[in-house]
Amino acid sequence: MTLFTMLLVLISERLFKLGEHWHLDHRAEVFFRRIKRFSLLRTLLMTAGVMLVVFLLLRAVYGLFFNVPLLIIWILLGVLCIGAGKVRLHYHAYLRAASHNDSHAHGAMAAELTMIHGVPPDCDEREFLRELQNALLWINFRYYLAPLFWFVVGGPWGPVLMMGYAFLRAWQSWLARYLTPHERLQSGIDAILHVVDWLPVRLVGVVYALIGHGEKALPAWFASLVDRHTSQYQVLTRLAQFSLAREPHTDKVATPKAAVSMAKKASFVVVVIVALLTIYGTLV
Repeated sequence: MTLFTMLLVLISERLFKLGEHWHLDHRAEVFFRRIKRFSLLRTLLMTAGVMLVVFLLLRAVYGLFFNVPLLIIWILLGVLCIGAGKVRLHYHAYLRAASHNDSHAHGAMAAELTMIHGVPPDCDEREFLRELQNALLWINFRYYLAPLFWFVVGGPWGPVLMMGYAFLRAWQSWLARYLTPHERLQSGIDAILHVVDWLPVRLVGVVYALIGHGEKALPAWFASLVDRHTSQYQVLTRLAQFSLAREPHTDKVATPKAAVSMAKKASFVVVVIVALLTIYGTLV
């Protein structure tokens, strides 16, 4: 059921281009606005509470009507957790503004896309475009590959892990958008996601290493296996940039498109690997 649900969610997300109303990031904002105090413990308790609700829901419908309600809930949870939603709209708005040389509009959309990690001050245009590429690669990881990873490794309780990850992602995005860096630091969200993202970043990173300059990327990937301090964002984007080095771009439209194309290629490879492993496990 995991493979079937994963493929169905990805196909529906690509075909119907589901907007923000169908994603957890938007739905959770009503809850986030009520939170006035921030701490690592509160973040952990909120996440555990969300995961417990999903677990109890899955337990309640397990075995009913040949598990048809269970399949429907799996699909709905996948739609909530997987997909860029509003971020995709920002990306297309950036491309339209950049193609029309609307510097104010494309700058605003670029700020939205780089909201989580920001852009170094006083960087030139080439460095800015590189950071925009990195942000798009990270968005693809956060909204597609990471939730898929937790969905697959969780087995029958994959939706529980996926929902927990999506909740943490939504909480970090909300804090970055509406609150101060100090409140975000108090919440401990970055430290939690640093740990949670460690394994999926390495697995996705090896895909980027293999489809890019393997002779340069693979040593960097092996070095990342013992690196506990570098941010997962830097680890992943450094490996992805080895792949993008073959096609250096300085154009404000072509550069982000190259990153998105590379991210889609990596996503396709990951999905194929998961499908093959699932089929192999079923046959064996």
